[in-house]
Amino acid sequence: MLNLQFAADYIRHRFSSKTRHGVHSPFVYKLVDEIIYDFHAKEIYHSVEQAREGLLKDERVITITDLGAGSQLNTNRQKQVKTLAKNALKPARLAQLIYRLAHYFNPATAIELGTCLGITTAYLAKAIPKGNVISVEGCPQTAAVAAENLENLGIKNADLRVGNFDTLLPEIINSEEVLDFVFIDGNHRKEATLDYFKACLPKLSANGIMIFDDIYWSRGMKEAWQEIKDHPRVTLSIDLFWIGLVFVRPGQVKEHFKIRF
Repeated sequence: MLNLQFAADYIRHRFSSKTRHGVHSPFVYKLVDEIIYDFHAKEIYHSVEQAREGLLKDERVITITDLGAGSQLNTNRQKQVKTLAKNALKPARLAQLIYRLAHYFNPATAIELGTCLGITTAYLAKAIPKGNVISVEGCPQTAAVAAENLENLGIKNADLRVGNFDTLLPEIINSEEVLDFVFIDGNHRKEATLDYFKACLPKLSANGIMIFDDIYWSRGMKEAWQEIKDHPRVTLSIDLFWIGLVFVRPGQVKEHFKIRF
């Protein structure tokens, strides 16, 4: 039933969403035209995708510690790395969009909740070579593979922290003057997602962006996304089906866009 509902949501989104030609906001048009729809291959993608290929062939077995809503594809606690890579990693098309967004907004610090095996972490780190990525992963053995992956890629500007989001996120927020880039990709529960949003919101800068993964993953995630969009401080949201982008731009008339991606 869940997969049927997800498919139905996807079909509805395809019919109700727009391309850049249906967007009248100059800021959103530029973002869609120059960043979201930039599908050109970039040399910087190559090394990260090679790392992905290695993970997809990695037969090591690790024990999964799942502090979130779990996997809808595979609930076994023991998993081969290649199975986790196949089911849990962001597809290249989406991970590379995260890279382009980070490169465009160029934050001093990017925060990621949900390191998984480190592919999006690597893309974030490469997007802001003069900045810093703080990435949080709840599963120690998954984080160990991610750390190995980042080391093999020669990435020095990623700070990987292992533990519960509920404990580590407040510490990270308190250590930052402002939040410019937050990617929430873990614990896909309604209340947890809303808690992370509300925790980050007071420090989200006028030029900042929050990205929420899997906004159609479940009924709870769809409800969370609706509440986030409706929040009085949120002036702009962009629904790409796979992820949702949130902004608090001052002077912006409140608008919500569904963009085909």
